[in-house]
Parts: sequence; structure tokens; C-alpha cells
Amino acid sequence: MFTTRTPFRMSFLGGGTDFPAYFNEYGGCVLSATFNKYSYVTVRNLPALFDYKNQFTYSKIERFNSPDELEHPLVREALKYMNIDRIQIAYDADLPARSGIGSSSSFAVGLLNELHILKGEQLSKMELAKEAIHLERELCKEAGGVQDQLAVAFGGLNRIDFTADGYTVNPIEISSDRKAEFNKNLLLVFTGFSHFSGEVAVTQQNNIPQKIAELHEMKGLVAEGEKILSSSTDLDEFGKLLDYTWQLKRTLSDRISTREIDEIYDSAKKAGAVGGKILGAGSGGFMLLYVPEERQKNVLSLFEPSKIIPFEFEEDGTKLIYGGGK
Repeated sequence: MFTTRTPFRMSFLGGGTDFPAYFNEYGGCVLSATFNKYSYVTVRNLPALFDYKNQFTYSKIERFNSPDELEHPLVREALKYMNIDRIQIAYDADLPARSGIGSSSSFAVGLLNELHILKGEQLSKMELAKEAIHLERELCKEAGGVQDQLAVAFGGLNRIDFTADGYTVNPIEISSDRKAEFNKNLLLVFTGFSHFSGEVAVTQQNNIPQKIAELHEMKGLVAEGEKILSSSTDLDEFGKLLDYTWQLKRTLSDRISTREIDEIYDSAKKAGAVGGKILGAGSGGFMLLYVPEERQKNVLSLFEPSKIIPFEFEEDGTKLIYGGGK
């Protein structure tokens, strides 16, 4: 039996430039971080004593003999891709799916990591990320970018660059004290409703030819954000960048924001937030807010305590946390 733990991610700047339709021609980049909320995947070989050959447990239980019988597309395609049979898989997570934190890619990376370990294989973080991209974007035909798989495979606070020739992941140079201060100034809150990121991503992807100028500008903000974090510049300037990139992101598709999201964001700014954004594709899920510590009490009072998620940055990326016998 083996269990992997894979973090969720928050993307700060550059989201949208990680779509191949953009970066294959212009190159793209994002600034993102993983944090200490995770998905967990446990696998083990299933003895030939049951009247079914495989089982997958998540919000429901699917028992099946052939992967083609599975309703869950990601697990179905992963098992066919890896050519694995007689297996039991269980999934659990600290936060809900469809909420903008890269949960699907976290599951994909963790599952592939697990299946390779089960076969006695060890892949690099880049190899796992590329396989997860292939699984989600090619085999499952899901629309979207490629930043999430890289972010959760590697872990940490990184600048990730995308070109037609490949990807690079470079940690942001920042002192531990400044990183801790940055962490303290960020609030993660749940808007109260989830979203289907694929549907939003399709509209955003279709709009790319008409939004090249906006995407160029969003890509340029990554270097500005990296400079702020790596220098002694007032960190509040990063909050202002988040506000600016959110205004740009909202123009990429009419599905990214909603009246309810706009009202939440505007209320947070009036209460003291410098900036923020909806995480992920948009239309719901988690909102990230940059709020200096001295102003956080007023902002926090806007939300139910259960919707405020304390977090800390993490550095590990996907990892095996339990490995017993097969």
C-alpha cells in the first residue's frame, strides 16, 4: 500500500499565458505557490478474491473489471495509459474540488506518482508534470493551461515559464522572513460556490486571438511581481499588482467573474484589502486577498469563519508519505 500527498496551488500572476494557443507563439510565464492543503491518493493491489477486479473510492465507489467501465475520466484514462489492473484506489482531500486551487491537477500528479511507484518506477517532478499534462489535456481532452501540473509536482514559490520547446521552473529568491511576511498578508476565503473550470477555460481559450494585448500585459506583470518579492520594495505593491491583474483577467471571458464575486471583492477592498483575485479559471471557488495584517480584522468580519482557510506555503510538491508492502 502506498499513499502520496500532493499540494494545492495558488496562482498570483500570469494566468492565461499558460495556454498552448498563446505560449507556443509568444511564450508565457506565471508566478505561483503551493500551500499546505493537499490531495491524498492511496493505492494497493487488489487480491483476486472479489467479484470485481478494481475499485476507485472518492465521493462514491466505482467497482469495475475494465477501465472503460469507469465513469471518472481521469482515473479511466490513467489506468489505460499505465496499463494497470487489479488495483484499489482511494482519494481524499483537505479542500473541495472545482474551487480554483488546481485540485484536478493535484489528483492527476499524485495518482501518476502513485501508479509509477506501484510499478517500481521513479519519475522526476518534470516527468510527472508532463505526464499529468498529457493525461488531462490530451487523453481526457480537458480544456485549460499547463501551469497547475508543474506547480503541484514541484512545490514552492516559483516562476514557471512556458515555450513551444518546453517548461522551466525557477524558485523565487526571497528570504524566509520576507516570505513569512508575504504569507501573513494573504487571506484565502471560499466564495461559497464552486465552478466547472473546463467550461470557463473553453471560453477563455476561444477568446485568445482577441485578447493577445491583455495577455502580453499579464505576462509582463510576472517580472514585476518577482522583482517586488525578491527586493526590499513595500510588499503592498504586490497587492496592487494582484488587483491590476484581476481587472485584466476579468476581460478575458465574461465567464470569469459574476455579480456575486464582484460584490465580494468590492466589499473586501472597501474593508481594507489592497488587491486580490479569484483563483483558477474563475466563476467561483476560492478568492485570494492581499490584506496588510493591521487591516485584516475588518476584512475577515465579512466572511463566515468556516470559509476562511488558514494556510502556509509549502516546498515539497508531490511526495510519497507512506509506503508499505504491495
